[in-house]
Amino acid sequence: MSGIDSSGISGLSDSKLEALVEMMYLAAAADGEFSDVEREQFVANLQTLTDGRLGRERLAALLSQAEKDLDTSGRDARLSSVKERLPEPGARRVALALAVQVMAADGIIRTSERELIMETAEVLEIDVDDAANMVKSVSS
Repeated sequence: MSGIDSSGISGLSDSKLEALVEMMYLAAAADGEFSDVEREQFVANLQTLTDGRLGRERLAALLSQAEKDLDTSGRDARLSSVKERLPEPGARRVALALAVQVMAADGIIRTSERELIMETAEVLEIDVDDAANMVKSVSS
């Protein structure tokens, strides 16, 4: 997880870990595609984050639930849910940084993805300048 300060996520509760997984899923699904490159970045981030705590079956269940929740309640509700499960600003910054990495995994951050990153930053109460710097750091 280059560029991500993981000190804010050590010893995560299951609820917080699930929120980070959902945040990365929302990022991956943002442009309507979940490309192989995005999937690889997603899995790499998860392996680092969880130290092997999530097995394949558990991860598959979490992704399935995230997809169902997104279809049922929409992106705004899911972002609010992530925010509630990540009350600490540091954990929210990590969530946004993970989302940015997933969106940038294919080498391109589209305008629509940038807009979603800024909207996500606002929902998570992260300064938009900080969010823009996160995008810049993975784009350069």
